Amino acid sequence: MTEQQQSNPDDERELQPYTVVVGVSATSKSPKALAWGAAQAAQNNGRLVAVRSWRLTGPPGTTSGAAAARVTDESDVDRAERAALAADVAHVLGPDHGAELQCVRGGKRKVLLAAADGADLLVVDAPRTFTGAPMFAQRLVYAAACPVVVMPPSISAEPPGVLARAGRAVGRAAVRSAGLAGRPGYRPPMVRD
Repeated sequence: MTEQQQSNPDDERELQPYTVVVGVSATSKSPKALAWGAAQAAQNNGRLVAVRSWRLTGPPGTTSGAAAARVTDESDVDRAERAALAADVAHVLGPDHGAELQCVRGGKRKVLLAAADGADLLVVDAPRTFTGAPMFAQRLVYAAACPVVVMPPSISAEPPGVLARAGRAVGRAAVRSAGLAGRPGYRPPMVRD
């Protein structure tokens, strides 16, 4: 084979359009991540791929402990998740968004990594809680084959989580205790949050 006939993966990658993959959360809808990813794709004359993962839940239990007679139909769940993703993307980017929609059954991390394989950029919101898979965003960064942008809660306009609210309460209590230490009878002025 001559050099021209051999395929070079870098050449094939250059032929593909600039691709931005955005993970769209079913809970937060990821509006800032979607808008930012769409702007990056447009700036680079590329394409935007909105991705959502879903899992099939087991049948609900009954009071007798037996499984319910109604079993969840996978095709119904898939159809509902695809419709929800389409509505969420249209709500953020408008009805003529031009984004490709991928709704895939599986775990969030695996689905996002598979979708980002061959992409130029992966954009996700910061996880809302620390429950579930530990260090989700960090694990994405280390496993992804492309750069990863994680929208911090201050940018994504997420309300403070339980941990952040608890941290603020503990901080306020510590400052108040330090201010009252050694001052019997002193009452600081009332401050309203």
